[in-house]
Amino acid sequence: MADFSARIEALENSFMMAWMHGDIGAIRSLTARDFMTIVGTSRSQLLDRPSFVQACTSDFRCTGFRFSEMFVRRHGKLAWFAAGAELEMVLGRKQWTGGFLLTGLWRRTPVVRSWKLLERSIARLDGDEQFGAAVHRLQLWH
Repeated sequence: MADFSARIEALENSFMMAWMHGDIGAIRSLTARDFMTIVGTSRSQLLDRPSFVQACTSDFRCTGFRFSEMFVRRHGKLAWFAAGAELEMVLGRKQWTGGFLLTGLWRRTPVVRSWKLLERSIARLDGDEQFGAAVHRLQLWH
C-alpha cells in the first residue's frame, strides 16, 4: 500500500507542478477527458477540462503550493487523494492564498495502465481550531 500511496502522491505533485508552470501538455496527459474541477466557494463552481486547461495559463494560476497531511485510499480502479495544502493562486487579478483542502479522484486506465485525474476539488479550510478538535473527538478509535 505504501508504494501505491507514493505513486498517487507523486502524480498529485506532478499535476500541481504542471499547473504551476502552465504546462498544458502535462495537464492533458495527467487528466481524463471527462476531468472536472470543483471550486468550493459560497456557491461552488465547476470547470471542465477545456475550461481548466485554458484558465491555468491565464486567469486561474497556481503560483505556489505545499502539501501537508496527505491521505490516499484505493477503491479498485479508483484512488481517492485528500490533502491539506498551502496554496498561492491568482484568480483574475486577485490573489487567493492560504490553507485549502484538495481532493482528487484518480482512475486507472485499462489500456495503458496509467492513472488519470478525474475530479479535483479545491476548498478553503476552516481556520477555527475548536471546530477541528470537536470533530476529532467524534472519532471512535481514540
